[in-house]
Amino acid sequence: MPEGDTVWLTARKLHAALAGRTLTLSDLRVPRFATADLTGREVLNVTARGKHLLTRIEGGLTLHSHLRMGGSWRVFAAGERWRGGPNHQIRAVLGNADRTAVGYRLPVLELLRTRDEDRAVSHLGPDLLGSDWDPETAVRNLLADPARPIGEALLDQRNLAGIGNVYKSELAFLARVTPWLPIGDLPSGVPERLVATARRLLELNKGTFDRRTTPGGNADGPGDDRRRGPLRPGEQRLFVYGRQGHPCLRCGTAIRKAGRDDRVSYWCPGCQSGPAP
Repeated sequence: MPEGDTVWLTARKLHAALAGRTLTLSDLRVPRFATADLTGREVLNVTARGKHLLTRIEGGLTLHSHLRMGGSWRVFAAGERWRGGPNHQIRAVLGNADRTAVGYRLPVLELLRTRDEDRAVSHLGPDLLGSDWDPETAVRNLLADPARPIGEALLDQRNLAGIGNVYKSELAFLARVTPWLPIGDLPSGVPERLVATARRLLELNKGTFDRRTTPGGNADGPGDDRRRGPLRPGEQRLFVYGRQGHPCLRCGTAIRKAGRDDRVSYWCPGCQSGPAP
């Protein structure tokens, strides 16, 4: 499942390609909206709200999409061959004289009245990359159910919007606890630091699809903006996610993996305290 930084960057690329330009091509390949024709309308802006994408279009319309596990938006130059999957996986096409945005495998695609956008996103908690970011509210939301495992609480977009499996696993590692520890068992001050670290990591990574949480040399802290260049030989981008069986960068214990699909977790049994599945 794409993280909030990926969705934010996707929105920025779509905005650069479509905003301020009139649509000359419009094709929504879902039964409910297959007859909708947006050609002749100007795209006003494209913005991210958590993991949701909102493409606002002249005339009070919003195209709402969500990538979930396998969806993506690709932008192509006029006349360029579309590459992102077979044609039967295309769910949306929006184009102007210069650029064409193609949405592949979009599990959520709906055309709304812009005034009704809240119907799609009002359930979301504070957006880690949004103008509404409110760390105090995010912490209160997380602690509202103290018995809930940390991983579940972080993934619940009603608590705070933008965290997926990658950041869930990385944040638990940085806090030195497993994703299954009840969030109420965290020592005083740790939930606040957890939320602050989440915000910092997404901010640092929102400009690139090559996400990085490691700082290069310090296994106890998140990556920083002074080390965003190419990795040195042997350096890793992530502490635990996707590193099953490899040694922990902090203690050398083999990283473990649990779950699958949209609920996968990675952790180090050597230096992360708390229950395991």
